[in-house]
Amino acid sequence: MGSFVRLLGFTTLACGCIVGRYRELATNRDVNYVEEKGHACDSHSHRRNHTIAERVAVPMLSAVRTA
Repeated sequence: MGSFVRLLGFTTLACGCIVGRYRELATNRDVNYVEEKGHACDSHSHRRNHTIAERVAVPMLSAVRTA
């Protein structure tokens, strides 16, 4: 069974891969997943729907309140 996660944000790496950063709610740890592999990416560790060990700076999403 999977754990619940909260989306923190997305970023695009220099290789073209799109990485999503999530927080596991049960353990409160951050996890980076490769959402889409870049067409020119040569890294074998960048596989779609897999975690990556690299530290990635991901801009945090913020809630926007409307009236």
